[in-house]
Amino acid sequence: MTLQDLEHAPQADASSMGSVLVIGAGFGGIAAALRMRAKGFEVTLVDRLQAIGGRAQVFERGGFRHDAGPTVITAPFLFDELFELFGENRSDYVEFRALDPWYRFYFHGGRQFDYRRTVEDTNAEIRKFEPADVAGYARLLETSKAIFEVGFEKLADRPFHKIRTMLAQIPSLLRLKSYHSVAGIVNRHLKHPLLRQAFSIHPLLVGGNPFTTTSIYALIHYLERRWGVFFCMGGTGHLVGALHALLLRVGVQVELGVDIAQITLENGRATGAVAEDGRVFHAERVICNGDPPTVYAQMLPAGGNRRKRLAPDKLTQYSMGLYVLFFGTTRQYPDVAHHTIWMGPRYKELLADIFDKKILADDFSLYVHRPTATDASFAPEGCDSFYVLCPVPNLRGDIDWATKAPELRDRIVAALSDTIMPDLEQVISDDFWMTPEDFKADYRSMHGAGFSIAPIFTQSAWFRYHNRDPHIPNLYFSAAGAHPGAGMPGVLCSAKVVETLIDEELQERA
Repeated sequence: MTLQDLEHAPQADASSMGSVLVIGAGFGGIAAALRMRAKGFEVTLVDRLQAIGGRAQVFERGGFRHDAGPTVITAPFLFDELFELFGENRSDYVEFRALDPWYRFYFHGGRQFDYRRTVEDTNAEIRKFEPADVAGYARLLETSKAIFEVGFEKLADRPFHKIRTMLAQIPSLLRLKSYHSVAGIVNRHLKHPLLRQAFSIHPLLVGGNPFTTTSIYALIHYLERRWGVFFCMGGTGHLVGALHALLLRVGVQVELGVDIAQITLENGRATGAVAEDGRVFHAERVICNGDPPTVYAQMLPAGGNRRKRLAPDKLTQYSMGLYVLFFGTTRQYPDVAHHTIWMGPRYKELLADIFDKKILADDFSLYVHRPTATDASFAPEGCDSFYVLCPVPNLRGDIDWATKAPELRDRIVAALSDTIMPDLEQVISDDFWMTPEDFKADYRSMHGAGFSIAPIFTQSAWFRYHNRDPHIPNLYFSAAGAHPGAGMPGVLCSAKVVETLIDEELQERA
């Protein structure tokens, strides 16, 4: 069935539970809309873009297709749940293909490391670098599992808006040394400097510096081992299309091209929102999938007894920015894995330049996405599709992106041409890019940050933006900047937290 077919499919009966307005149609907004609809609410989902998905947009140039946003699928059951809410199976609409290797690391100097689907295969790769680190990796997985059992199973989908919830977890968080960094945890178990880099990069996938991100995020190692690493055939855009069809099928009203100017309040409660073009949306509950700092700074009326920010903006630490280069090639590069991490000559020092000094360094590290390694539909026959993600300072850095963006493009292309993609300069096609300026303009991301506020310890759990505003009882957040954090598992769990909060409210009223 096509999306057009599903638009005209029979819809669920109108609800009697009341109305919910969801602002922002990223994965957190989609999940919140579906969960609210399954409970019987009348749900309207709005987004300022012309397609749902938030950062998971799709670009097509010259016969090449590019997923603009997230490409790594872990914890696939979180997507399965959204279809199961309505008695459907996700696998009937989209295929999640297991990858192997999960990630290929190319280090400065030419050495490669494949992070593989099985522990045995991963251990074989580790032995090439440091045989003693096989035992260290086993210990790292044990540590990651212990963190996972608390940080994911007990905290990720639980509300953290009450201080007593945080206090109850402090013994566990202290026992797991959550005040340490991910890099600190990894370095305790592994000796080889390149393996230390490979196994500490995960915070960068959610916007954090591995040397400052709370070690709670070390749970990702076990999370990947538990469920695997997948790619959605047809791309993340195909997954978004399937979710869009599901929204329409179950009766969620989806309104696109709606740029919300202000959330309306009356007697201390949210009453809906007003769009830039004057359209008015009324609702008994409002769920924001937008960047919380932006919502508080720009979309709520000034004044009143409410917290405008988690902390003053100058004291808030934001994730890094992203420079994303999209291109096709008129030849194929079969030795480039689906997910390739291209590491530059510096690691900790480069991260300090990006996160602390906020300068655009002469060197860089890259995430190279080659979907055609798994799905040939992304490019014409005999060609490859790529995007290259380069961590850069957010807009708190004084960088003239109009000048620096094309220069960085040329440096990246030259570096890849000299290493894993020979002759790239001669075969590159239909290239374009996004900078932190685009993230600010297109996604209303504060300071053009790629992942909202940074996942440091003092901005996690209770210290992160709450999933319900402390002073506006019917205003909720299902977003990367809210608990539990960025990444697809994080924002999908954020919607589950909102559902729990609304369940508690309904039970109190009963």
